[in-house]
Amino acid sequence: MEETHTSLTTGTYKGFLSITMENEQIRMEIVPDLGGKLVSLIYKPSGKEWLLDSGERSLRQPHYGSSFGEWDMSGWDECFPTINECPWELDKRVILPDHGEIWSLPWRYSIEENEVVCSVESSLLSYQFIRSITMHAGNTVRMKYRVDNRNDQPMPFLWVPHPQFAMTEQTRILLPEPMAEMLCVYAGHKLKEGETYAWEDVSLVSPAVTGDGRKFYYVGQVPISWSGLYGQESENFLIVSVPKEKVPYLGIWIDEGMFNDRVTCALEPSIGYYDSLDKAVSNGSAQTIPAQASFEWYLDLTIGIGEWKS
Repeated sequence: MEETHTSLTTGTYKGFLSITMENEQIRMEIVPDLGGKLVSLIYKPSGKEWLLDSGERSLRQPHYGSSFGEWDMSGWDECFPTINECPWELDKRVILPDHGEIWSLPWRYSIEENEVVCSVESSLLSYQFIRSITMHAGNTVRMKYRVDNRNDQPMPFLWVPHPQFAMTEQTRILLPEPMAEMLCVYAGHKLKEGETYAWEDVSLVSPAVTGDGRKFYYVGQVPISWSGLYGQESENFLIVSVPKEKVPYLGIWIDEGMFNDRVTCALEPSIGYYDSLDKAVSNGSAQTIPAQASFEWYLDLTIGIGEWKS
């Protein structure tokens, strides 16, 4: 994939140092101190802002170990090494926080040619999490990830991105045709947990706040490793793709105002199935990094307008 010339500048976003990456089609803004949070993702030809801002919630430095819902609930965060609070597999006396450790920690950053590298070390555990972002020719952003295990024993983990995509119009959640059914793992008010649903019946999201919410997973490993969003009126689209041999699972979270104050959707390609590390370890889906070794993967984010073909 060919890189493109990218303008990289520093500034401030709601009182925090930020880094803006920009090419002819995409503008992205990152706040390293807030868990490496992506706070803005704009497709310039249409002016579409894909990420939900903090709205009336103040943007503050989260307290380590607190609940994710106590804070701004905006932008794109990284969940590692778990989503749900659970015991740490290498020391059961340690409880991993809600949505993992790294979203609440300040990250270091470096600006290199056409690339922004952000990294964080666990305040409790012996690992380093590194994410580098580059823009590529056309309308694609590549996010490359690496975790360095500094333990003297293998380290299991679970990872998902947690982007709060703003649902400002009727939006269809796109999945590959073979993924025709999804398992409901959080039912909200209308569905049933543990039931499978035809995706065609549950994949349209309205911007109307209802106070409901729901989460789905594809059962088992995905046959094709992309998911997306398509605005029914504006025809803006967003596609997330990953290497399925490294990131083999997929979850989708829809919040119609149950936790957030506006409607948002998260596409969550996942390493581990699902949501808590202890569950992923017990069902054999967690990834494990050997002692004193690393694990790498990537995510491609493509945005545009008009017809999109896989």
